[in-house]
Amino acid sequence: MTTPETDKIAYGGDYNPEQWPEPVWDEDHRLFRAARIDTLTVGVFSWALTQPAEDTYDFTVLDRILDRAAAEDRRVCLATGTAALPPWLARAHPEVNRTDFEGRRHRYGQRHNFCPGSPAYRRLSAALADRLAERYAAHPALLAWHINNEYGGACYCDRCAAAFRVWLRERYGALDALNDAWCTAFWSHRYTNWEEIEAPSALTEHWRGPDHTAFQGITLDYHRFTTDALLGCFLGEKEAIRAHDPDTPVTTNFMGAYRPLDYHRWAPHLDFASWDSYPPLDAPPTRAALGHDLMRGLKDGAPFWLMEQTPSTTACREVNPLRRPGELRLATWQAVAHGADAALYFQLRASRGACEKYHGAVIGHAGREDTRVFREVADLGRELAELGPATLGARTPARTALLFDWDSWWALELSDGPSRLVRYQDVVHTYYRAARAAGADVDVVAVTADLTPYDVVIAPVLHMVKGDLAPRLEAVAARGGTVLTTFLSGRVDEHDNAFLTDVPGPLAGLLGVRVDEWDARPAGTANPVVLGTGDEALHTEARLVFEIVLPRGAEPVGTYRADFYAGTPAVTRHPVGASGGEGWYVATALDQPGVDWVVRRVLARHGLVGPYADHLSVETAARTAPDGTRLLFLLNHAPEPVSVTAHTTAVDLLTGKRAERGETLTLDPYGVRVLRPEQGRAH
Repeated sequence: MTTPETDKIAYGGDYNPEQWPEPVWDEDHRLFRAARIDTLTVGVFSWALTQPAEDTYDFTVLDRILDRAAAEDRRVCLATGTAALPPWLARAHPEVNRTDFEGRRHRYGQRHNFCPGSPAYRRLSAALADRLAERYAAHPALLAWHINNEYGGACYCDRCAAAFRVWLRERYGALDALNDAWCTAFWSHRYTNWEEIEAPSALTEHWRGPDHTAFQGITLDYHRFTTDALLGCFLGEKEAIRAHDPDTPVTTNFMGAYRPLDYHRWAPHLDFASWDSYPPLDAPPTRAALGHDLMRGLKDGAPFWLMEQTPSTTACREVNPLRRPGELRLATWQAVAHGADAALYFQLRASRGACEKYHGAVIGHAGREDTRVFREVADLGRELAELGPATLGARTPARTALLFDWDSWWALELSDGPSRLVRYQDVVHTYYRAARAAGADVDVVAVTADLTPYDVVIAPVLHMVKGDLAPRLEAVAARGGTVLTTFLSGRVDEHDNAFLTDVPGPLAGLLGVRVDEWDARPAGTANPVVLGTGDEALHTEARLVFEIVLPRGAEPVGTYRADFYAGTPAVTRHPVGASGGEGWYVATALDQPGVDWVVRRVLARHGLVGPYADHLSVETAARTAPDGTRLLFLLNHAPEPVSVTAHTTAVDLLTGKRAERGETLTLDPYGVRVLRPEQGRAH
């Protein structure tokens, strides 16, 4: 299975016509035509509508919604509606409500409110998916299946604890293996019976919240278990759909770098990846780009769907800034540049009431088409329609990989020491941002991914090293590539037990260093670091963690300038093998200029610094279409125009204008160009 087949980038979004009388639907579809909206995500929260009682199904409204879409020549991404329980289900089966981290059984309310181990939930959600697939598998409007919505959260009820024990038996086989993995000789925790094991919560191993646990191994395994438990719910619905519909692609909408669930464990079970992008609007553009590349990496570089983004503003934050004129277009083209074959919104028409009534929408409460937001959506719709299929199925020809690992994320942030101020996602973003600023295309991939296509592998805070990862990283360097990793890497095995060897554990041979000590300080404490020598030297700062490095074959590239370890290496480079490979180690949390300096030097030795790397506001991204056509996206994230020099002769697919190599190209404020180099003229 692959991304749904369309003849252009799918354009539309979440549509909930059941919230309004049918005469409003007529106006909706008229406005959809005006905005070139062709794809509707429907039924996301429709369980109470389509199943008003346990033994009653009513598809009257949903029939009319899909039939009207088909009549209007629009396609539907049909959701199963199982993300929020109907009230009757919680009343009939109260055990379906979740128990929270503090041990409180919740009553009915909100959403994401189901226990993933509830037999009633699993039975009835699969039954609903079965009925929907039986009824709509052959419907002419059906484009894709959308199971549940934004899976997340955890349950700590007795039923989930029992399921956790079953999961542990399957994982470890014997209690001796579990006791060894969890280091239960510590604090007299050795288990002699499976029934003695509790779910890790505020009532058992935790204090001060979910990240403070006496036994990291137990909590780490509960994160893995929760990922698998919710995946089991997804698979139950997918199996029910496949009984009636073997062909239509199936997905669920992820949330980018979302800590609670390991999406790499889900990826093989999705036909295509999709996600909801809601970065803080004051965040750098690389935050959203990292999410796009992470989602693309889930399916070996295949295109993904941008399932949700706001056309204007969110409503769930304390303060919800408005997207400025041009920012919506730029964000949408950024998604396409990074691999999106669909650009969908939440929401198409604003809700009348409840907590999302002020969330941005294509069509506001007044139903007007002369608003700025609607005009921008409509203009973008026309632009995407004119582009047609040019980018569909296109892939990113990256030679740089960034490893992203949920196990390392969990283990690092569960750890007592060296510093709870180190946040995995922030460090990863710092290195990703540096690579993107240098103009490199980046594949964000799992630690299990094939690394042979890459010249550079960046692995920030690779806290946990599992399986054969260490020799595969060594192989990258042995064939002439470069591996870059950082402080707090190579510390623990898959069970979060420290390696009984010098830090950085299995990575020591690759990196040529030994770390015996490390110093952690408050965020306001900086240690000056100098990188390089002579005219190329950069004076920068580091914070949070300062590892004291003893070179064992590596050469210093940067040094600390303060404290008793002044003059010792802060950054090292280790030559590997006869092919010119290298292993780089950054032993501290450098500030962004320092990381930029290191990453650019690594990329430069492989010729991976892009032609527009010196234009700080200009983002570049390349895609290669199935027919071999190479596309280059130029995105200006500044509110003022930027001029660049064309590095190749190309045609701008958005304007049809030709630019000669060496010609000055002007990007408007938040401007976009999609360049197709002329055959034989790319440089």
